[in-house]
Amino acid sequence: MAEIRIKNVAKQFGAFTALHSVDMTIRDREFMVLLGASGCGKTTLLRIIAGLETPSQGEVWIGDRRVDKLPPRERGIAMVFQNYAVFPHLTVFENIAFGLRMAKLPQSEVDRRVKRTAELMHIEQLLKRYSGQLSGGQRQRVAVARALAMEPDVILMDEPLSNLDALLRLEMRAELKGVLAESKTTTIYVTHDQVEAMSLADRISVMNGGYIVQSADPVEVYRNPAARFVGSFIGNPPMNFLPATRAGTNQWTVAGRVVPGPNAPRDRIEFAIRPEDMRLGEDGIPATVRVVEPLGAHTLVTTDVDGSMLRALVDSDLSVAPGDHLSLVPQPDRVRWFDPETMEAVR
Repeated sequence: MAEIRIKNVAKQFGAFTALHSVDMTIRDREFMVLLGASGCGKTTLLRIIAGLETPSQGEVWIGDRRVDKLPPRERGIAMVFQNYAVFPHLTVFENIAFGLRMAKLPQSEVDRRVKRTAELMHIEQLLKRYSGQLSGGQRQRVAVARALAMEPDVILMDEPLSNLDALLRLEMRAELKGVLAESKTTTIYVTHDQVEAMSLADRISVMNGGYIVQSADPVEVYRNPAARFVGSFIGNPPMNFLPATRAGTNQWTVAGRVVPGPNAPRDRIEFAIRPEDMRLGEDGIPATVRVVEPLGAHTLVTTDVDGSMLRALVDSDLSVAPGDHLSLVPQPDRVRWFDPETMEAVR
């Protein structure tokens, strides 16, 4: 069993606090993604789990073992880095076998594991090639195969696809998800790319300023952000936010229109809606078109609503131009609300 428990972990670098008392559990065989912008603490947390950083406080458990006092080699983990870290002067076979030889496994076991992981990563035909002769995507496959060959309890990945072009990233995402599910390994994956996070994760932990803001499955994080930051960070284009003032019990005025909402303790909150959750219709939010961006199947329209920006995704067949006036109707069950002081969701 490779359940990971992070208990009250914090990390200070001098006067700077990179992590604030983080508590989380990654279930056995779960694919957990740590998602956030640069500097949010996600790589620091990963390095603490790996044993490459020492926490200022707290505990790290893998299964029934407390590991934060153990060296990396005794934690039952493998790590895949952003820069591949393969040896160009060794063949693919020797790269994959490197850790196995360091562990002094018998040659028959080395051969078995190299063959199995090479087949999983579809690089069995490259075993005799030198890594310096491979493309970036092939080298990344070698790095993943080398980690999997160690048959670790946990595999840690630090933005492993960020150096690949868009098409290769798409291919590698699909392969990684299938391979790691087959290997039955607990995975923690760090990225700032929300598409990677949404497509790969069983759960996403969104981080900001050294805190975990929300941890949930991808659909829940996208549809029901627990904080304004999550709604603004996840989604491309991101969520729209408009000021709302109380119009009565469970009634709020948004852009001059009264709409139903929560029974919030404040008289001013924020109305939030994703761009794809609005349609054109009568008696909607009056908006003036400012920018039109064709995206293929849809067109992204950026509008002005009483001095606030409101984006909507409309059908590409719609003829719309800057200066046009639109009536945008939010899909009622997709509206969310946020407290402008705490920045948390209002249910």
